[in-house]
Amino acid sequence: MTLPLADLLLTPDAMAAVDRAAAASGINSYGLMERAGQAVAAVALRHFPEARRYIVLCGPGNNGGDGYVAARALKETGAEVRLFHLGDPRRLKGDAALAFADCPVEGETIEGFIPLAGDIVIDAIFGAGLSRSVPDDLAAVIALVAEVGIPVISVDLPSGLDGRSGQILGTAFRAVRTVTFMTRKPGHLLLPGRDLCGELEVFDIGIPGRIVRTHADRSLGENEPAQWHAAIPSAGVETHKYKRGHLVVFSGGPDATGAARMSAMAGLKAGAGLVTIASPSEAMGVNAGLLTAVMLHAVDDEAALRKWLTDQRLSTFILGPGFGAGEKARQFCLALADRHLVLDADGITSFRDDPRPLFDAFAEGPTRLVLTPHEGEFGRLFPDIAADERSSKIDKARAAAKRANAAIIYKGADTVIAAPDGRAVINANAPPWLATAGSGDVLAGIVGGLLAQGAPAFEAAAAGVWLHGLAGQHAGKGLTAEDLVAAIKPL
Repeated sequence: MTLPLADLLLTPDAMAAVDRAAAASGINSYGLMERAGQAVAAVALRHFPEARRYIVLCGPGNNGGDGYVAARALKETGAEVRLFHLGDPRRLKGDAALAFADCPVEGETIEGFIPLAGDIVIDAIFGAGLSRSVPDDLAAVIALVAEVGIPVISVDLPSGLDGRSGQILGTAFRAVRTVTFMTRKPGHLLLPGRDLCGELEVFDIGIPGRIVRTHADRSLGENEPAQWHAAIPSAGVETHKYKRGHLVVFSGGPDATGAARMSAMAGLKAGAGLVTIASPSEAMGVNAGLLTAVMLHAVDDEAALRKWLTDQRLSTFILGPGFGAGEKARQFCLALADRHLVLDADGITSFRDDPRPLFDAFAEGPTRLVLTPHEGEFGRLFPDIAADERSSKIDKARAAAKRANAAIIYKGADTVIAAPDGRAVINANAPPWLATAGSGDVLAGIVGGLLAQGAPAFEAAAAGVWLHGLAGQHAGKGLTAEDLVAAIKPL
């Protein structure tokens, strides 16, 4: 499926390549800058028509060029415009120099900016191309604007953010609106960038789609149904419970059974045909008294598990929620190497000292393993990858997926899902109130339910995260894990 241009994600380097290719094709690059600056001015006038002054802050590159165009466009409407520049604008080159020459607003150095109540700041300093900490004079302006509380409209990306990773480079503007062009950048979706962008608007400034698509990373996007829906099995009239798969969730001891039941119910709601809780004998009574649609089977040790695994209909397993970390968890995981396994929580922690046996067990053949680490668990399984400060969350998830031959759900408010072949998506539909006890158990169950139905590991992981976020939206603020399960809607 071909995604709309606005749904693609381009790194800053890729977007720069698009700009160069557009210019090389004969497109008037200054015309593109003109349309970009006019779009910024239109956003400012549409959303802040009452502004006392429009303060345009221009940087030393093409982002600054967009700002000079915006300042001219605002001035032509009769608005009060003040312009401040970082660096010497007489040293600008190319289109930015033309925009500066065409701008009738006399500029001042950025150190001279004194904010007034009623000002609107247009941040056209660095955009997405920054790769180093902001200079001290800009940092002082950012702090002053934040202290006074003046609204900021950022061009492309709030200055101070890394467009590739969404990380803050020293300090950054917090925008109420961000105007970007043709496509979004990863930094618009990854945190903390997403929070600092405010409302995001994507404008088509006239670069042909064929040029944009040529340079787009087709393996990266936002986690939306278009990315995976075709790979999720749909129920037909001939469907029966065994065709929809048998999901097994391992329970902890008698004092730790709730998490497994939560996962099991989530898997059932997500569409698995049969769900069984594999319980220690000592916890059978507790589980039996609290289960209805979910079945129950006693599994005390590795020998009992291997005997049960002679039933090939047991296709998919979830291990971790409330199970307990240690040798038993490791034995069970390795016994499941030929099945589909969602490894969560205690299951992940069980391999923190030496994850290699886990990776080796699932190394061959199609991806069968789904790992669901949060930040701390990711660091335990992949300490060297986690410690690489130059890598974005996308880079880290991709590297981990390749090493483990697993679909990685690198959890957080900006969850990244990655496959061993390099595909990755950033999830953006999860409401903040999903951060509650048991939420991760529910996520593991949804993913397991989709895997059991025959969805490939990456697609099951991505769809599971999206459905989890959708359920959180439906359940609303103040949800509990039980509310979340009740709100799951199968695909």
